[in-house]
Amino acid sequence: MTPEKLLEVLGDRQRAYLLAFNKDDAAGLAVLADLATFCRADETCVVPGDRDRTYVLEGRREVYLRIRDHLRLTTEQLVEKYTRPAKGAISHDHQDPAD
Repeated sequence: MTPEKLLEVLGDRQRAYLLAFNKDDAAGLAVLADLATFCRADETCVVPGDRDRTYVLEGRREVYLRIRDHLRLTTEQLVEKYTRPAKGAISHDHQDPAD
């Protein structure tokens, strides 16, 4: 996908998020507030001794953070964040001392 097409696609997606969670719409804000609580947006997801529960809660939080990103970031920032693997996930993030 070309960089221009990527900007268009993510821009369209961002507009959809902004329409769904319009800051001037009480219902959208209420849903977003409920999701923030349910998804533990601003607290730890770690449940000591329960790895499976921790993973479930972290998955919820990841969804909320994606919504929040689409409401707060610029389209260019979305392209950077959502088209590149997470830091440390690919070899170019770690320089090989032999290089």
